[in-house]
Amino acid sequence: MSTVYSSTVAAERNRPMTKEERKVILGSSLGTVFEWYDFYLYGSLAGLIGTHFFSQYPEGTRNIFALLTFAAGFLVRPFGAIVFGRIGDLVGRKYTFLVTILIMGASTFIVGLLPGSDTIGILAPILLIVLRCLQGLALGGEYGGAATYVAEHAPNGRRGFYTSFIQITATAGLFLSLLVILGVRTWIGEAAFAEWGWRVPFLLSVVLLGISVWIRSTLNESPAFKKMKEEGTGSKAPLSEAFGQWKNAKWALLALLGLTMGQAVVWYTGQFYALFFLGSILKVDGPTTNLLIAWALLLGSGGFVLFGWLSDKIGRKPIILGGCLLAALTYFPLFKLLTAEANPALHQAQQTIPVQVLTNPATCSFQFNPVGTARFTQPCDIAKAALSRASVQYSVEALPANTADAETAIRINNGAPIRATDPTFAQQLSAGLTAAGYPAASNPSVVKMAGPFDVFREQTAVIIGVLTILVIYVTMVYGPIAAALVELFPTRIRYTSMSLPYHIGNGWFGGLLPATSLAMVAQTGDIYYGLWYPIVIAVATVIIGAIFIPETKDRDIFAAEESGNNARA
Repeated sequence: MSTVYSSTVAAERNRPMTKEERKVILGSSLGTVFEWYDFYLYGSLAGLIGTHFFSQYPEGTRNIFALLTFAAGFLVRPFGAIVFGRIGDLVGRKYTFLVTILIMGASTFIVGLLPGSDTIGILAPILLIVLRCLQGLALGGEYGGAATYVAEHAPNGRRGFYTSFIQITATAGLFLSLLVILGVRTWIGEAAFAEWGWRVPFLLSVVLLGISVWIRSTLNESPAFKKMKEEGTGSKAPLSEAFGQWKNAKWALLALLGLTMGQAVVWYTGQFYALFFLGSILKVDGPTTNLLIAWALLLGSGGFVLFGWLSDKIGRKPIILGGCLLAALTYFPLFKLLTAEANPALHQAQQTIPVQVLTNPATCSFQFNPVGTARFTQPCDIAKAALSRASVQYSVEALPANTADAETAIRINNGAPIRATDPTFAQQLSAGLTAAGYPAASNPSVVKMAGPFDVFREQTAVIIGVLTILVIYVTMVYGPIAAALVELFPTRIRYTSMSLPYHIGNGWFGGLLPATSLAMVAQTGDIYYGLWYPIVIAVATVIIGAIFIPETKDRDIFAAEESGNNARA
């Protein structure tokens, strides 16, 4: 029996992709690109959206509400996975991810039309939050449906390759959103973009929605789901079967800890944290940062298909866990090289200018602020936050425990302390850092791209090279992940089971990465210390995955449910 199965797999690996299979991949991938494009638009334009929908509040409060609204989309993703995963296992894959794309597309288009708070008052932010939650719910159901649908159409021995086209969609959606925003900004100018042009990328999504819905409506239900229905082996209660029975729930937990947790932090570090690090810490301007990331995505994104294809040959585990391990081993030197190339003057200052925070450490807070609502008002917190915003490398010199909070101060290059409670603290700090040798805002050594093809200078080429390596790590961990998750679970509860660990890993472990890393930087005064968050989680995933996750590349997901369960045992 094993010989017959192996011969069948070998034959399927070598046959060309059929027209129907190409259509399945195109319809699933295009719709998922569109959904990620929608999701990223809000993240990229959160500041502008805050000015239009929370204009009745001061700027600080406005930004907090804008970030809270963005965070809502991440927080509800696991609930979308539960809701739509259950529907997908009960009703079917095609119907469910047709519904998710309609919800996502309609919500995004309406954001482009929604009047601001100047027009309809408090109703504007309420409707915006509702639309963001609908987007998050839809995205929570979309990925599992698309991945399951493509995998169940793929022949045995080629699931990694087929599902890799789904994996490229998140990066493609980010890339597309950056290009559209950059294009509209360039076309109409910054002033018009800030006033009304920010709506254009949201409104343009209706074109992608129409194409995606048309293609998906012509697709057939997946063969595995139809086979399950014909045999009458479907689950009557996918949620309770997937998570209420330990024999199934343990695989969801292991999928989270041994696969998606590490995949998520590598994915977010290679794309979002790199974007944040360049802009907020290294002080590279927004257009240049977007162009650098866009070039890296363009150069590195072929790795999704390459590693998906390779996982069919050598297995899912070696590539996913290998990507996590490589990332953990090389993040520190790569990000230090980014600093040296992107802002040489800042890099030099960090190496040569000693800065100390003189304080009682017991009065300092851990400035973890994932949704922007916390307020850190102690002198120690004010001092640390100011240095972090200026990307200053500093150490903490402990004062006696009975020292008053008002004594907290910053000493630059062994000079006179600058008290954090002084009314002119900000001005004194800025002048002191500049006098000591930290670069001013007009720092000419910061990398700057005059246009999209300004990539041939050594400084720019090295930065793009480093960012491309980070993207390649992303493709290693993300390219095979859909196939690995699909193969872990039986058809009857597959949609439900794979969606939840994926979205907890990516929505929570990954989504909290920027806030956690920023808090770690502020706590220690080391701009690289935040990298320990993805490194520790990636290493934990390598250990758990190596011990507990089985290799699944040769698993027959079309086999009877009993066989699938036995194979996982």
